Amino acid sequence: MHYYKFNIADWHLATSHLSFEEEIVYFKLCNFYYDTEKPISIETQMVSRRLRLTKYKELVDQILQEFFVLEDDGWHHNRCDLEILAYHEKAERNRAVGKLGGRPKKTQMVSKRIPNETLTTNHKPLTTNHNTNTPDGVGIDLWNDFLVYRKRLKAPVSDRVVARLVKEAGLAKMTLSDVIETIMFKGWRSFEASWIQNQVIQAQKAKEMPLGSDKQIEEAYRTECGGDPAKARFNSYFDMKKFILEKREKRANA
Repeated sequence: MHYYKFNIADWHLATSHLSFEEEIVYFKLCNFYYDTEKPISIETQMVSRRLRLTKYKELVDQILQEFFVLEDDGWHHNRCDLEILAYHEKAERNRAVGKLGGRPKKTQMVSKRIPNETLTTNHKPLTTNHNTNTPDGVGIDLWNDFLVYRKRLKAPVSDRVVARLVKEAGLAKMTLSDVIETIMFKGWRSFEASWIQNQVIQAQKAKEMPLGSDKQIEEAYRTECGGDPAKARFNSYFDMKKFILEKREKRANA
């Protein structure tokens, strides 16, 4: 499979908390998944070598843990599996049509009133999909994709499931459409607001500077607190470090 649809909005929503290096690692793993049409091997050394990611082993492991699901045959990505399945189903339909000599021609007849005008006996509407019973604010295409996604997981979409998603979307301050797109992109079975909030906290922590040495504490104070360590009135580096940690806690609880 050398081609797949890439939804920029979905990607940005799911990866906005990642660093530049983490996003690149995730992108390369997804491309490898589509190209091979197989889950990522449990032993990732060979994959990392093929993708030139041997120097980023820790990042590879982190991305697999966050976006993929470990099964007996390797690391699975539900969105990738769905796209690959749809690709093969379409290819099979095309092969079946080809064996029948291509698409059937429409039966046409000439109008008696207007000789140059042809009419078709096919009076059916262009689409037979009349499923418009979708939750408020969710497009029909996205909803149908979600129904297919849940069917593959053998998890029917009941009114109770929808009500739960609406509630969690409100807690996460997200639209229901964004929640559904996030579920499918990340390969989740459900959704909880705390999952998104935890990702935000982890992203903030990833951007926080280390506090292992006196020099690192000074740099963190200068960068995160906007002060000059030389002019700060702390009795020790321990007090300065404590002040920085308190600042971080206040930001996290804001």
